[in-house]
Amino acid sequence: MTSPVLNIFGKEVRNFFTTPTGYIVLAVFFVGAALFLWVFPGEYNVLDNGYANLDGLFVLAPWLFLFLCPAVTMRTIAEERQQGTLELLLTRPLSAWQLVGGKFLASWCVIALALVPALLWFGAVYIMAEPIGNVDAGAFWGSYIGLLLLAAVYSAIGVFGSSVAGNQISAFVVSALICFGLLYGFDLIGSLFDSGSLMLYLKNLGIDAHYRSMSRGVLDSRDVLYMILLTGVFLTAAKMVVIQKR
Repeated sequence: MTSPVLNIFGKEVRNFFTTPTGYIVLAVFFVGAALFLWVFPGEYNVLDNGYANLDGLFVLAPWLFLFLCPAVTMRTIAEERQQGTLELLLTRPLSAWQLVGGKFLASWCVIALALVPALLWFGAVYIMAEPIGNVDAGAFWGSYIGLLLLAAVYSAIGVFGSSVAGNQISAFVVSALICFGLLYGFDLIGSLFDSGSLMLYLKNLGIDAHYRSMSRGVLDSRDVLYMILLTGVFLTAAKMVVIQKR
């Protein structure tokens, strides 16, 4: 017997790719990243910086994710509510946890697909290096895993935003604002204080400090745990909203 979570997962992935919007969202992310990395001159351009690495991608990705992740998740629950199918889903042998979990996993999977080109770009950098293969593979894989964890957090936030919003546009805005606030908000607040210890404490509450740590290629268990816990918090919040609005 198929798991309800897998049913929701499959339905969400199919729905995303049966409309032009899904392909457009992924294309915008891919083209935007590719232009900055390979075409536009500047600090992010791989060919201009003189080093065989994709550091520019991992600096740009959190900003690009502020568009990509809310765009992928905005319809997850908000559309169900608009179409009147949310109540119908919850009358079936399907718990709120299973509904939220299936939609989260589908969104995370779609965003992970958007990161597949990074593997091809790493191959290109690997070949272009002098000598061939003279790249810091550890830093790349640490940063790549950091991006996948960041995508998980943003996906959970997006599902939560979709659960509290009345429509998809509102869900996009709510999710993007929460993601931005958690990514850079604590840095901005910390910069207002003169105390170094207080500033460091506040910055460590935000996503950026933990993501930057992983981007150096070192997967500290504290950073990984932070990302997992934050994902769990927003998924739990989404589940509670769904139950409340049932």
